[in-house]
Amino acid sequence: MEDRSHKVLLALVMLFLFAVIVLQYVCPGTECQLLRLRALSPAAVADPYRAEDETPARFVPRFNFSADDLLRRVDFNIKGDDLIVFLHIQKTGGTTFGRHLVRNIQLEQPCECRAGQKKCTCHRPGKRETWLFSRFSTGWSCGLHADWTELTNCVPSVVDSKKEVRLRPSR
Repeated sequence: MEDRSHKVLLALVMLFLFAVIVLQYVCPGTECQLLRLRALSPAAVADPYRAEDETPARFVPRFNFSADDLLRRVDFNIKGDDLIVFLHIQKTGGTTFGRHLVRNIQLEQPCECRAGQKKCTCHRPGKRETWLFSRFSTGWSCGLHADWTELTNCVPSVVDSKKEVRLRPSR
């Protein structure tokens, strides 16, 4: 009799552990809707910017862009004088985005990346002129993490130094 009760107890413990593991796959976060004890009402959905003690929020989200700004379409003319300048801001995924920009961009003539090289060649169609200014296309032209001030001085001087004075576009 005691052996049978041990088997039932073991089966219940195993079933409980299996249920916990399945629940972690179905609902992995701490904000799981299945585990909430509150009623599912609109009032139960908490404002993420309001403190638990109902003090006024210290952070008020503001969007500095209008919907039109976010949805605007920009035509990039790779055959003209248009230039993309990628400003890498630290700890924002800039390295990943910069690599994606040179390797996966869908343009008439994308960048050519060779295995084992850090820099890719991003030339305009039929020209030996670059259309992308980034650390993965031009190298460390303006420093490792150049800020806006350095780039506004550095980019024009680097880009203009590669062209004759009469061929420089107006900025």
